[in-house]
Amino acid sequence: MRTPPRDSTPPFSSRARRFGVRARRSLGGLALSLALLAAAVLTGTVTATASAPPESARATVAARAADGCYSWQRDLSEGAKGEDVTQLQIRVAGYPAPGEVLTMDGDFGPATKAAVTRFQQAYGLPASGTANSATYEKLYALQDDDCSPAHFDFDELNDCNSDWSGGAVSAAQAKSNALRTMWKLEALRHALGDKPITVTSGFRSKACNDQVGGAPSSRHLYGDAADLASGPHTLCSLAQEARNRGFNGILGPGYPGHGDHTHVDHRGSRFWSAPNCGIG
Repeated sequence: MRTPPRDSTPPFSSRARRFGVRARRSLGGLALSLALLAAAVLTGTVTATASAPPESARATVAARAADGCYSWQRDLSEGAKGEDVTQLQIRVAGYPAPGEVLTMDGDFGPATKAAVTRFQQAYGLPASGTANSATYEKLYALQDDDCSPAHFDFDELNDCNSDWSGGAVSAAQAKSNALRTMWKLEALRHALGDKPITVTSGFRSKACNDQVGGAPSSRHLYGDAADLASGPHTLCSLAQEARNRGFNGILGPGYPGHGDHTHVDHRGSRFWSAPNCGIG
């Protein structure tokens, strides 16, 4: 057991004497400070904004205020590396060059710069290709405290179980894969006029996949797949725009078993097939 520290508080009389000394010193220092201030005012060397940070600095501080999910602490541009770059890449992965997929590797290269530029253009921001306070403000507005984008949530991407277990990868990896899918879906939604997109299937455990007759190697087992229903958009509209949103896998009308939904995923290499939509 730890012995409690002894009370080291000095007696009252000692404290009083010390306080008196400090008080006299403080009063003397205050008088000197007031005299210097008066002299500065008379000579015109004090301005109203001397202690106030510039407007741009205040805006930067506000933009980098703590967010419930993730906060960036620096501007990011080509050549930057780190976890903050990876977090940025996850959120702009839906803005690659048409037909391409943005690698989320924590390395801010030309492809990331181009994706940031397209994101900025999509939301009417100055298109510098540098992730700055204006970019972060928009990302903060788009993300919820669990890091999911504003118009999709983890429950939508998992109607199988509550803990993301039982798939082809760890539960943590499946949930991480689903997050990356959701940000691409957010980009897809925005590109199609910000009208709702309905997800009918996302992550599946092996048991859930067997129950619905899914393929043994289905990307749903990895958490990175989503099946999308028609609604404000046709299935072909979804499949066609998905080509610009960083999905390696796109299956839709005309592909066997996909007459009632469009499927998107993150498989390792491209496979697009929606013949009735002119794809594949």
